[in-house]
Amino acid sequence: MSWSHLRSTPAVVVSLVLIGQIAGYHLIPSQEYLPDQRPLSEFKHDIDDWSMVGETPIDKEVQALLKADDSINRDYRSPSGERAFLFVAFYRTQRAGVSPHSPQVCLPGSGWRSELFRRAVIDLPGRPQSQVNYYIVRRGDQQSVVLYWYQTSHRVIANEYLAKLYLVADSLRYRRSDTWLVRVVAPMLDGNIANAEKAGIRFARAVYEPLTRYMPGPVQ
Repeated sequence: MSWSHLRSTPAVVVSLVLIGQIAGYHLIPSQEYLPDQRPLSEFKHDIDDWSMVGETPIDKEVQALLKADDSINRDYRSPSGERAFLFVAFYRTQRAGVSPHSPQVCLPGSGWRSELFRRAVIDLPGRPQSQVNYYIVRRGDQQSVVLYWYQTSHRVIANEYLAKLYLVADSLRYRRSDTWLVRVVAPMLDGNIANAEKAGIRFARAVYEPLTRYMPGPVQ
């Protein structure tokens, strides 16, 4: 029997995640710190030159699948006509197998088809060279740029597998497993995907610092 497939990078990463989760199950302290969090309903309607123009409630069926402790789903626009949709989900604990749903799964379920995926490095306030997920998606004649990442009080993470490894480490060190999923969607309005990309990145930078004020602070 050949074991060469276990030498591949994806197989190694998956194996490490599984080992980490098994180890974490036995090693994580039984008493978890559950942080308080400001309600996202209070999040600012105006961010720099962006203003909220709409908010879509998450219906009960989606919320039952999402299982987030708090979330917002908003539409922002700038004076120049740029548009950005912000979705944020907060999970106070991931102990019971509850974790953020990857947009890689949710977007196709909404009829969007991925045309490009890569990791992108952007400078977020206080966190230069942060790695995020970058998608170009299409539904019919509509195209959008999607940026999303996972966030804790200590880091910004793009890779889902790496997020799982950090989950085990943070549960051991800080006795907490809270996390955030932040997603920005910038639709293409003028036939130029580069402009949608610029709008998405500009909005992500604008929203990042105000959003951290609603995130529980780090435990030393």
